[in-house]
Amino acid sequence: MAFETISVIGLGYIGLPTAAVFASRKKKVIGVDVNQRAVDTINRGEVHIVEPDLDMVVRAVVTEGYLRATTQAEPADAFLIAVPTPFTVEHAPDLRFIESACISIAPVLKPGNLVILESTSPVGTTEQIAAWLSRARPDLRFPKDCGESSDIRIAYCPERVLPGNVLRELVQNDRVIGGMTPRCSQAAIALYKTFVLGECFVATARTAEMCKLTENSFRDVNIAFANELSIICERLEINVWELIKLANRHPRVNILQPGPGVGGHCIAVDPWFIVSKTPDLARLIRTAREVNDAKPEWIINRVKLAVAEHLQAHPDKTAKELTLACLGLAFKPDIDDLRESPALAITKTLAIHHPGRVLAVEPNVKILPAELIDAGAVLVDADVALSSADIVLALVAHHSFKELSPFAPQGKAVIDACGLWR
Repeated sequence: MAFETISVIGLGYIGLPTAAVFASRKKKVIGVDVNQRAVDTINRGEVHIVEPDLDMVVRAVVTEGYLRATTQAEPADAFLIAVPTPFTVEHAPDLRFIESACISIAPVLKPGNLVILESTSPVGTTEQIAAWLSRARPDLRFPKDCGESSDIRIAYCPERVLPGNVLRELVQNDRVIGGMTPRCSQAAIALYKTFVLGECFVATARTAEMCKLTENSFRDVNIAFANELSIICERLEINVWELIKLANRHPRVNILQPGPGVGGHCIAVDPWFIVSKTPDLARLIRTAREVNDAKPEWIINRVKLAVAEHLQAHPDKTAKELTLACLGLAFKPDIDDLRESPALAITKTLAIHHPGRVLAVEPNVKILPAELIDAGAVLVDADVALSSADIVLALVAHHSFKELSPFAPQGKAVIDACGLWR
């Protein structure tokens, strides 16, 4: 089964690396994105996201003519949908971007095409894609109604990569392929084997969808245990970092590290997709989400307490004269991804409500997001923040922060939410 032209819909943190890797294997790749700025950037051979070595790969494949970006879908042999799947304020899945992607590719579909959904999605979304495409193209046969005799193959294959190691893990990690029929699965395997060295395991589309949600919900539950433990230890005046290190000496215990919450577009989102489908059954998964979502507010309350204690110790000062420094805005160390970041949410809340200055330090971005600028936060480097601040919050353990000093800054109130100075 030959796939010479591949279209990737959505050129973000997953779509662009995937498109670049396909193109590096001498496949013609058409990247599609609604963001004209991102399209123009890629067509110059540059990247609009931070991911190690991605800039070199994109520059090479664009220069060689294997990768081209556009805002309009074009005919191809295979279509990979890698668009965001956020949730609403009620934690219900928002599939508008997936539906829009389907509507955009429907006019250019032709018999023999393969459509793969990579976006993390609630169970049943792959079937929904088939329904959307079928309504848009009644002249074509789809696996939902025609099984193996369908004109269009449809499958689900979630990414499972770590930001900062995406290019390597795209190639080396195993994949779960959830075709709507066996022939759909085999077509998807043939496509991914263009570059995937890991094994491809076949499952139903629903099982593949649930597998991705399960992986991230498992991690979320374990992080929630660590975060709840950190709150308990604070009350009992116990060093949680020392406690976890000692507990992990047990041969069957591996407690994760606590932090300011959970961020990113996977772990902070995916568990809600399970809860939305089975709200009466997903009790532990829901509780873990609530524990992790509540951690930023707990940290903000610790800041309020630190401000009160500082003013009590210095009665000649006012809160307006106190400077807060927030080290880190990304949702995890050494990346620029701010999606669902608890560090960003904490910094924004403090900037809105603290009457004094709030300094933000994020070495992986050149400009603050508009929401922080509007709130009054100021982007500075770490040295300026540490020398100017009265209260320092360590929110993300970036490698560059670890190089500053192994010890917490002296003479300042320190709230270490990520174990930077454990």
